[in-house]
Amino acid sequence: MKGKATKNPIFAFTIWIRRQPPKMKAFLATISGMAALLFLRMVVEDHNNLFVAAEAVHALGTFVLIYKLTKEKACAGLSLKSQELTAIFLAVRLYCSFVMEYDIHTLLDTATLGTTLWIIYMIHFKLRSTYMHDKDNLGIHYVFISLQVIPCAVLSLFIHPTTSHLLFNRICWAFCVYLEAISVLPQLRLMQNIQIIEPFTAHYVFALGVARFFSCAHWIIQVFDTRGRLLTALGYGLWPCFVLLSEIVQTSILADFCYYYVKNMLGGHLVVRLPSGVV
Repeated sequence: MKGKATKNPIFAFTIWIRRQPPKMKAFLATISGMAALLFLRMVVEDHNNLFVAAEAVHALGTFVLIYKLTKEKACAGLSLKSQELTAIFLAVRLYCSFVMEYDIHTLLDTATLGTTLWIIYMIHFKLRSTYMHDKDNLGIHYVFISLQVIPCAVLSLFIHPTTSHLLFNRICWAFCVYLEAISVLPQLRLMQNIQIIEPFTAHYVFALGVARFFSCAHWIIQVFDTRGRLLTALGYGLWPCFVLLSEIVQTSILADFCYYYVKNMLGGHLVVRLPSGVV
């Protein structure tokens, strides 16, 4: 069996990657990211569709969670804190979408917010006994929520778009960008604590990773296609840089998990096993 395993090219490649020094791993990750961006730029004609795809994949991920909760009647492996942070930034983004553009993004965010609120309701009231409160331990619950929301709100007061929209709307836009960047941290901490992730939760978090990558790719490709004019359109000052930084942070946070998800799926393992200290 061991001889067969070593002949598996995926297994062999995984072993080779794990044996590389950190600098080589970072280099390979950078090359892979650039190749993926180049592929998307060549394949997708309208690059605005990448942002729509990001929201659609996020919505699909929440529907996967709904299926999990209704089928298994359990919410083990899910972070209530992450769901609540997600609901907050989606509500604010939905408001911005209504008053600033009202298009397909509005419909997708409405669907995602509705399903997220349903998930929160199920965890709070219907499936509370299966909630891993001791594992969802990234800070005291409501204190942690406040410590995430307040700094994002304060930062958005000082660094926000300088477009022609109302000041309040521009601040709200910045707030939801900042909060979205860190909303997944409690979920990653919970998974780090349990290390064995059941399929539906793994599918959901992977969907988040794909969504964040599409969103990040949208901004990076648009910046290159417009030769930087997009940054000027977003305004002046630190805001354009903070938008890109937020997108890159979101993608980087989930990159490790996505790697182990793909590795386990290609290896035929439905349950994702994470080494200690991965996320």
